[in-house]
Amino acid sequence: MSQQSTEQKRFLADRMLGTLTRYLRFMGYDTMSANSIAPGMAREDTLLLEIATRDKRLLLTRDRELARRGGAQALYIVSEDVMEQIRQIAGLGLIEPRVRMSRCSICNTHLRPATAREVREARYAPQADREREFSWCPVCRKLYWMGSHGEHIEERLRESFSP
Repeated sequence: MSQQSTEQKRFLADRMLGTLTRYLRFMGYDTMSANSIAPGMAREDTLLLEIATRDKRLLLTRDRELARRGGAQALYIVSEDVMEQIRQIAGLGLIEPRVRMSRCSICNTHLRPATAREVREARYAPQADREREFSWCPVCRKLYWMGSHGEHIEERLRESFSP
């Protein structure tokens, strides 16, 4: 699956799927979160279905009734375990489970290559390691690189999908 095909897959995850949302973003998938909608809205389910239809997103939900209402525009996520959730979506051929680090895990914005100044000014960046590739979220102003966290996610995915 190419970078371009990950761009064609667009998801909208309900409030119960925050961890899955972050994993999908780490894997390069455009994933909007229901958490970006003001909480307590009486029509939230209807709004999620409207957004999914309007934006051509697949609604991922742990709410069986909402998934039923959404028909082909929604997918009921069976498990509470994030690796099982990823296996379910990958089993349908909707994603390729590997870390790409091309989207911000917080706001879903496309990352761009970080400048030397952005790396230098990020106090949390590994300064001694200039061999790493760094990416920058222009919205959150957060620096990303493939460090131990990304490697841990990659390892979890490998273990989860090995025969």
